[in-house]
This record gives sequence, structure tokens and C-alpha cells, in this order.
Amino acid sequence: MKELKRFGVSIEKELQAKFDSHIKEKGYTNRSEAIRDLIREELIKKEIEGDKEIAGVITIVYNHHQRELVNRITDIQHDFYHNIIGSLHIHLDDDNCLEIIAVKGVVLDIKKLANKLKATKGIKHTTLSMTTK
Repeated sequence: MKELKRFGVSIEKELQAKFDSHIKEKGYTNRSEAIRDLIREELIKKEIEGDKEIAGVITIVYNHHQRELVNRITDIQHDFYHNIIGSLHIHLDDDNCLEIIAVKGVVLDIKKLANKLKATKGIKHTTLSMTTK
């Protein structure tokens, strides 16, 4: 286990109550782990810039009946084959599909792929989640 360092934090009573409620909802057993996760999350956000190597997931939801949409999605993925490490296609109902695309590469390239998918006519929703190693 890594060496732990203790420090104090002063916050308003109302903010502490809201934070305690938040960590209870998330299932944390103590404030320390919740604070560590918040710090990690902020540091990762800062690291995810420019030419940084990241891993992530792009999710898209679309109506597979829309003419030529599946072909356009496939063409875009082929254009970025070097960044896509896997994908999962899920049928949500008779009309809608969810596609989960695992990606790895330089932030700018991954964002370009996600934005290209998002801008594709017929895609209902797109999200990009990124993390560092």
C-alpha cells in the first residue's frame, strides 16, 4: 500500500452535509475515498489534452432503419480503424441500436472520431468517455 498523507479540509456545514449525502448515495464508506476519487477525476480531466495517449469509449444510439446510416457509421469506423480496439452492437428495440466503441490513441484523434460520429445525420445520441493509463 502506498504511503498515506493526512490533511485537513475546512468547508461550510451545508456543503459538508451535501457531500455526506452524495457519498452515501455513491456507496462510499468514508469521506477520504470520495475525496481521493474527486481529486483523481479532476487530474485525469487535466491530463486529457492535445497529444496525450488515452483510452476511452464512444457510445452511439441510432435508428438502424434510417437509410444508409449503418453504412456511414461503418465507413467512419474504418477511417479510424487504428484507434478502434473493439465494438459492441446492442439491439435496444425494433428500431434502435446502441453501439459501444472502445478506442485508444491520441486525444485529438479520438475527439475527431467522436465528433464525426456525433455529426452524422441520424445518430440520436453520442457520448465520449476518456481516461488515462
